[in-house]
Amino acid sequence: MNEFEKEVQSKNNDVIDSGNGFIFSFLFFTIIFAIGVIIDVVAG
Repeated sequence: MNEFEKEVQSKNNDVIDSGNGFIFSFLFFTIIFAIGVIIDVVAG
C-alpha cells in the first residue's frame, strides 16, 4: 500500500472539487467579460 494513502488530508471527491474549480473560474471570467461589455456600451 502506498504510504500517502494511509493518511489522506482530504477525503472529498476529486470530481466535485474539479467541478467547483471550473464553475468558479467560468463565473469569474464571465463577470469580467460582462463588466467589459457594460463599460463598452456605456462609453459608446
